[in-house]
Amino acid sequence: MENLLGLLRVHIRRGVNLAVRDVRSSDPYVVLRMGKQKLKTRVVKKNVNPEWNEDLTLSIADPNLPIKLAVYDKDTFSPDDKMGDAEFEIKPFIEAVKMRSNGLQNGTVLAKVKATRENCLAEESCIVWTDDKVVQNMFLRLRNVERGEVDLQLEWIDIPGSKAL
Repeated sequence: MENLLGLLRVHIRRGVNLAVRDVRSSDPYVVLRMGKQKLKTRVVKKNVNPEWNEDLTLSIADPNLPIKLAVYDKDTFSPDDKMGDAEFEIKPFIEAVKMRSNGLQNGTVLAKVKATRENCLAEESCIVWTDDKVVQNMFLRLRNVERGEVDLQLEWIDIPGSKAL
């Protein structure tokens, strides 16, 4: 892990208007992947607007790798149903982390990422300096499903002794 740049905390806030995969609802959870790393949230029972409010932390060595997110419906007697997926790049976020300095005012916008057909952003996403941290709030529109979005926040965590950005 000598190439480790730092840690990316992904705060999975909530799902919005997710697809129904059981009789009237779903039991959703989120799987986050980056390279060989795979992390999961807990299952929220019978809810298409789940509140996870969970932190998943990825080790970042290659900022060129995309982060892949998938939502699944937990099933007991059959394989879990897929409820959509999304993907996003962290290169703009890493570039903003490199720009930070001690003189920044709280709330300073370091960069804006526009929603395009190529990314899964539902709306423009700002990368902001807040409380001495670089954070980015984003709404991801799920693909390969009839509906649904996931609300999350990225936060950079420096590791002492790592290859500093």
